[in-house]
Amino acid sequence: MAQGGGPWGAIEDGAILIRDGRLAWVGPRADLPAHDAARTERLDGRWVTPGLIDCHTHLVFGGNRAHEFERRLTGVPYEQIAREGGGIVSTMTATRAAPEDDLLASALDRLSGLTATGVTTVEIKSGYGLNLDDELKMLRVARRVGAAGGVRVSTSFLGLHALPPEHRADRAAWLDLMIDEVLPAAHAEGLVDAVDAYCEPIAFTREEVARLFDRARSLGLPVKLHADQLSNGGGGALAAAHGALSADHVEHIDEAGVVAMAAAGTVAVLLPGAFLMLRETTPPPVDLFRRHGVAMAVATDCNPGTSPLASMTAALNLACVQFRLTPEEAVAGATHHAAAALGLSAEIGTLEAGKAADLAAWDVERPAELCYWLGKPLLHRRWRAGV
Repeated sequence: MAQGGGPWGAIEDGAILIRDGRLAWVGPRADLPAHDAARTERLDGRWVTPGLIDCHTHLVFGGNRAHEFERRLTGVPYEQIAREGGGIVSTMTATRAAPEDDLLASALDRLSGLTATGVTTVEIKSGYGLNLDDELKMLRVARRVGAAGGVRVSTSFLGLHALPPEHRADRAAWLDLMIDEVLPAAHAEGLVDAVDAYCEPIAFTREEVARLFDRARSLGLPVKLHADQLSNGGGGALAAAHGALSADHVEHIDEAGVVAMAAAGTVAVLLPGAFLMLRETTPPPVDLFRRHGVAMAVATDCNPGTSPLASMTAALNLACVQFRLTPEEAVAGATHHAAAALGLSAEIGTLEAGKAADLAAWDVERPAELCYWLGKPLLHRRWRAGV
């Protein structure tokens, strides 16, 4: 499957040449140029896609929140749990207490579910440390995940995720700390690829987020936003105004926000795992995104509270069933649109000469099966940089 062409960008009876970890040629096998291959691998008619890209995860964290899952099933809303000190704050406590090696081990365990479903690139956010030492700890672990787990990792500084309880009386001072000290320190260590924030009434205001984004751009860092998940707070428009790579969740975005995203080229990242787990009833406005030409990515949002989802193919299925994406849209959302959501379109996301040889081969008869099966192992093999 390559960019362009007919449905799915499919190349029937295709061939791929790989050199030094990159795609040297992609096309019909009949047109294969002369080459002196050191090794040839037959795939016997299997479908090959770009390696899948999970462009929104919170993969590094301590503990879990199964007890909150039980409470939500009895009807307690997420907002109430968060206000009572649960939610993100409970994971903050467990993450602060965990040594780096323990965080790495648990993250790699969760990563195994993603790689088993074809993922070769994963975005990992901070946001459960919420102080200098523990935010840096999370980001260091995220970098280690890439080396230990055989994946490409893109990191996001999510300092404005929740206000820690010890700073409820000095919110302004804590914001100064995260924006003016923690972010620059993380950037100076080379730990940050992008900056994220959570813009909701239970989290941070548009003005607070705008201040963070201004600081990020002064450091040369792109931005993205948890936007319009629980209410229409103008998050999508705010993300677009700052030239964000993506606005994520966006269930409650209005048409003005969609238009702004289209003009800015901001990707809508759809997160069906959180929609399912929170038992939401308002899906993202997929028809508006289609009408205005907003690219739609799909991701797991793997996190301990609202989306304990560690399967990329399950995310594709949920995006189709819950949000009515077509299978082709969903797979595009986990490949080239997800690459755009990370600012990595020049490197990954399509099968084109010059890009990284991050590939997945599948035991399916047609690509729609990647979205059709729920729980069936489909991956034949994955390659990261050709190996």
